[in-house]
Amino acid sequence: FTIVRMDSALITVRSQSSRLPNKCFLEFGEFSVIEHIIKRTLHYNLSPIVCTTNAKEDIEIVNICKLLGVKYFCGSSINKLQRWRDCCREYKIELFHTVDADDLFFCGEEVKRSLDLLRSGFDMVSPTPSASRGGCTVGFSLRSEIVEKACSEIPESTDTEMMWNFIKKIKDARIITLNDPSDSIITERMTLDYLEDYNMLCKLRMIVGNLGTRHEIAKALKNHPELSKINFFRNEQWLNNQRKKSNEII
Repeated sequence: FTIVRMDSALITVRSQSSRLPNKCFLEFGEFSVIEHIIKRTLHYNLSPIVCTTNAKEDIEIVNICKLLGVKYFCGSSINKLQRWRDCCREYKIELFHTVDADDLFFCGEEVKRSLDLLRSGFDMVSPTPSASRGGCTVGFSLRSEIVEKACSEIPESTDTEMMWNFIKKIKDARIITLNDPSDSIITERMTLDYLEDYNMLCKLRMIVGNLGTRHEIAKALKNHPELSKINFFRNEQWLNNQRKKSNEII
């Protein structure tokens, strides 16, 4: 028989959000957003560990994990790197991929390509250029060792939402950016931050289903250009917010 390797996917999620509160509990077809993310992770033969916080508001996330029988970890609400570090210690993880609960249609093919690149000798693999601009088809692949180093160089109370800036500061860190795929590149806004994003993603789900592939999603967006018009104006606002937070760290 064939042994299927299941890489660890750390699903980073918390219920509190200033722009769209409790977005991880919103309905997305038959499931809530967080349930959808967990099931999509399993669909791609990834091993999900829901990485949430110790905040009392996130106990419902823990309850969902228990109901679905998936691993979870509760850690720092402000220091994402510390939360990942402690999770890796708990489950003895050497490398992992980050799956944000905001990225409802992350691509499992891209995740595996990222992890393969990480194994070739890197400490961190950054998302593709299109994903970083809002396409959100793939996150970061990381070695737990580099996360340990980053945490050792900053106070525990540090806000590490823009975690890549802290990794980049590590001397001799081996970092590379994943190339965009050869086809079906998604440039439309695909992250869940605002109500308009939710409306757009729900309409897209009605076309491709919860498990739609990157290829099916790209085709749907091409055939239905009205979809991207629902939330496209939010992307510049989102990018500006990302740049502002990054500049505060540098």
